Amino acid sequence: MVTINGEAQEKDGMMLLDLLKEVGYDSRAVAVEYNDAILDKAAYETTRLQDGDVVEIVCFMGGGA
Repeated sequence: MVTINGEAQEKDGMMLLDLLKEVGYDSRAVAVEYNDAILDKAAYETTRLQDGDVVEIVCFMGGGA
């Protein structure tokens, strides 16, 4: 099980970039914390999720007045 934004999910073995695509995130517009470290965007396609991993995905939002 992998914990993604506080929710346990069966994503073991999936590449991080594939996870982002699956849930509809644009990898250019998110920051990812992986096991307590902020990942460089280049690592998204080479990071394979493993049992016990903790992933937090933060989306950038535009707007304001």
